[in-house]
Amino acid sequence: MSGHSKWSKIKRAKGASDVKRSASFSKLANAIIVAAKNGGGNPDSNFSLKMAMDKARVGLMPKDNIERAIKRGTGELGGAVVEEALYEAIGPDGTGILIEAATDNKNRTTPDIKNTLNKFNAKFASAGAVAYQFNKLGKIVVDLTNHDREEVELMAIDAGSEDFAEYDEDLAIFTKPTELDQVRKSLEAQGLVIKEVGLSWEPKDLITIENKDVADKLMNLVETLEELDDVTAVHINFDIHEKLLD
Repeated sequence: MSGHSKWSKIKRAKGASDVKRSASFSKLANAIIVAAKNGGGNPDSNFSLKMAMDKARVGLMPKDNIERAIKRGTGELGGAVVEEALYEAIGPDGTGILIEAATDNKNRTTPDIKNTLNKFNAKFASAGAVAYQFNKLGKIVVDLTNHDREEVELMAIDAGSEDFAEYDEDLAIFTKPTELDQVRKSLEAQGLVIKEVGLSWEPKDLITIENKDVADKLMNLVETLEELDDVTAVHINFDIHEKLLD
């Protein structure tokens, strides 16, 4: 990987869109359903499920709702099947956008995403037209509060990590997808606090946006996509020039 978006880190630090997204019980429930479906209903052995449940609790989702979502994921309860979907899009200035969704109705989700893209002069791309610009990697965010960054990086290298990036006051550690859980367990065994874990699409190269109108349009596009109930993550291959962020 060649770089990591400064704008994305700033947006994460402010946490504005996370606050908006946390209000959506359907988004939180879908994340739990997918995690339980992929890794089982026990949060002690399914870290992705544990993280999804923690987010649901922070979002004040009732305990009964969380338990129902887990049972839907494991098949113990009926209901519409929640599926994961990946959408590829081209934004202003040829920027690449990958949109991950968890939905029980693609006939609702696809038009919602398409309408949002259209509002900001973006459009769907054919399969593979954007994804090749990204690497799918395991991503672990480690709390550095009581640890030296270089010390943590050495731990991560020994555990099998491939790359690092500053992540607000934390450290993002990237791994091969197949080695994500192995690295996570190694870091936890050494006393590190894991704040996030999962698979992520990371850009191979970043396009720097220097035009304010284009930057505003792209920032609004990403934040609007993230607010859609069925969207679980938005990955970008652009960065906003520092002079615009200032």
